[in-house]
Amino acid sequence: MGQQSISTPWWRDRVVYQVYPRSFQDSNGDGIGDLPGIRTRLDYLDALGVGLIWLSPVFASPMHDNGYDISDYRAVAPEFGTLSDLDGLIADARKRDIGVLLDLVVNHTSDEHQWFRSARSGRDAPFRDFYIWRDPAPDGGLPNGVRSTFGGPAWTLDPETGQYYFHQFSPQQPDLNWANPALRSEIYAMMNWWLDRGIAGFRMDVIDLIGKDPDTGITANGPNLHPYLQEMHRQTLAGRDVVTVGETWSATPDTGLLYSGADRNELSMVFQFEHVTAQWHPEYGKWQPRPFDLIALKQAFNRWQEALAEDGWNALFWGNHDLPRAVSKYGDDGEYRVESAKMLATVLHLMKGTPFIYQGEELGMTNTRFDAIGKFRDIETHNMYREHVAAGLSPDAFLAGANENGRDTSRTPMHWDASETAGFTTATPWIGVNANAAEINAQAARADTGSVWWHYRQLIGLRREHPIIVEGCYSPLLAEDPQIFAYERRHDGSRLVVIANFTGEQVTRTLPAECRIAGRSLSSNYAPVVSFGSTIDLAPYEVQAVLED
Repeated sequence: MGQQSISTPWWRDRVVYQVYPRSFQDSNGDGIGDLPGIRTRLDYLDALGVGLIWLSPVFASPMHDNGYDISDYRAVAPEFGTLSDLDGLIADARKRDIGVLLDLVVNHTSDEHQWFRSARSGRDAPFRDFYIWRDPAPDGGLPNGVRSTFGGPAWTLDPETGQYYFHQFSPQQPDLNWANPALRSEIYAMMNWWLDRGIAGFRMDVIDLIGKDPDTGITANGPNLHPYLQEMHRQTLAGRDVVTVGETWSATPDTGLLYSGADRNELSMVFQFEHVTAQWHPEYGKWQPRPFDLIALKQAFNRWQEALAEDGWNALFWGNHDLPRAVSKYGDDGEYRVESAKMLATVLHLMKGTPFIYQGEELGMTNTRFDAIGKFRDIETHNMYREHVAAGLSPDAFLAGANENGRDTSRTPMHWDASETAGFTTATPWIGVNANAAEINAQAARADTGSVWWHYRQLIGLRREHPIIVEGCYSPLLAEDPQIFAYERRHDGSRLVVIANFTGEQVTRTLPAECRIAGRSLSSNYAPVVSFGSTIDLAPYEVQAVLED
């Protein structure tokens, strides 16, 4: 993977594909996806055209949080395979000019990590200061009122040593103490060990939390966050031609450049979630979602495009392993599933930034809906069910919210074919397969050139063909329209206008002069058009992209 130019890093014209290993492909018949399974599907990813694969964690773990509770950073979880399998996957991907990004989870570890096992053995234990410990409050209770993201207090008492330890997620995921230089040194050594094995970089889990100050209640975007990231860069990333993306739920357009500005020496880009949280309930969060608000969605995307217009870089995504399926959340997973899935893909992939595809999104896979709380596997969903129901939310209301926004809705197995287990496994899968797999699967999609899969393939190819998609400036159009998402890109004398109908209704608009264009169709999900004149008629979920060279 060579450098394109000094000003354009090699990865900017690439699209990233997220693999959730547990649900991608099972190779040994135990119902759990694995690394050998992913290796057998590399030709599929190569045919799609992706240039980078992000693997959710494959490290040793007791799997309380599906691998985001790591017990050994330098070992592979046995259910996923071996270190040799991972090395083979990295090598096989490289032969196809595909880089592999590993998921770096260094805000916390598993409570079964050897560091924590040592730390809780005594107050003077060698690794005690790798974690965050506090004495009980004067009344013997919690050190303070900080809450866990997964529900309940962020403090758990360790009876052996009489102190509480801090955890922003489950009690099985104690937070690391980044204030300790020895801890940071261990992490950097581990990162370099993986980089030396040939990975293309890291996706960094909740990286905005590492600068926490639990005594003052600051959990995200703490005062030492950016010094830590700059030190990380000096110790691991500097001089290496790799790509990094940080998961930063607290990032705003005002702080985005602190992470990804060219002179900051921190990260390549960050995931921000403003467009996601804009759709959440102010009290119950994602568990009671608001009605979809296109203007709020556009405002979020447009603010970030403006903030990073001249510096930094946007990470573009609709979904991931923590979020619902894109077509179920922002489109129509019924009558207009294909049209809306293509529309969503076009709107995202033609913006400025790096698009991320969550596995199955390229097929238009939909949310899996569960009819009972017991069918969910996710620790967060079960914890929040207990907490919200105890606070007065009805079980049915919570279940409806979990089926729209819960994490398991998008974690069910990948649909490879129309067989009983969708070609994912020969055994009983670890979580149920979506009932519509016989209709929506890779085998059928690749055989139909009008499918969502072929539309994604086209968009990925366009990115490598047209510099305007990678480098062009972005300007919002029709910003206050409640039904249409439109924008313009300009670069080196070329102009691209994208207009999309986000509704299941026919929409007619009189277009202002700045929307009008004549050229050629770059992408569409209905009959292509070559110009936008004074008026436009858009079918349900129609998108048109016209390029004027």
